[in-house]
Amino acid sequence: MQDGVCAGAQLREAMASSTKALRIGGEGRAAEIDGAYFGGHIRPENLAADRIDRRLAENRSGKRQVVVAMRERGGRTLAQVFAAEAHAVAAVRLRIVKGTTVHADESPAWNPLHASFAMQRINHQEGYSIDGACTNGAESYFSRLRRGELGHHHHIAGPYLVRYAQEAAWREDLRRVSNGEQVYGVVGLAMRCKPSVDFCGYWQRAQAA
Repeated sequence: MQDGVCAGAQLREAMASSTKALRIGGEGRAAEIDGAYFGGHIRPENLAADRIDRRLAENRSGKRQVVVAMRERGGRTLAQVFAAEAHAVAAVRLRIVKGTTVHADESPAWNPLHASFAMQRINHQEGYSIDGACTNGAESYFSRLRRGELGHHHHIAGPYLVRYAQEAAWREDLRRVSNGEQVYGVVGLAMRCKPSVDFCGYWQRAQAA
């Protein structure tokens, strides 16, 4: 690892390397896709009279991004970050193998995927699982990522959001593996990693600023 660089960030890169170029699914297999928005937190004003409706688009910071999870049932979880769910369609086609049955919610962003996959859609206003269609696996991943944001990291956004999302995916996939095996696994990944992608030239950039 590079000296003087945040070890936690490099370990997140190491975790992410375990799914680099990985494709999930296949004939007879199922995968779930879903998106959840993170970042762009706007602190509410002290006085109630000064507060704005943070749900309205005109009052948002423009920094919110969507984490899209692609999770194979009984397999790995892939997490990527986009400006909107619709921008993830090409990545879904690239990372999920043809022949996979893809489960998604009612978001119109996923409609173009019907041309590439057998789709099962779930309307969450009607239920969490109907006739076998559900995205509960992806939702489980997001619940852990959200808990990590609120309880540990507090605010995750910007260019490093993807690393936090990939770390959460790694932890989700290995949650039933012993702590010792997890440590050996991530150390092995770190030892095989090349110089940091995120922090290569970090100090030079900081000094230039």
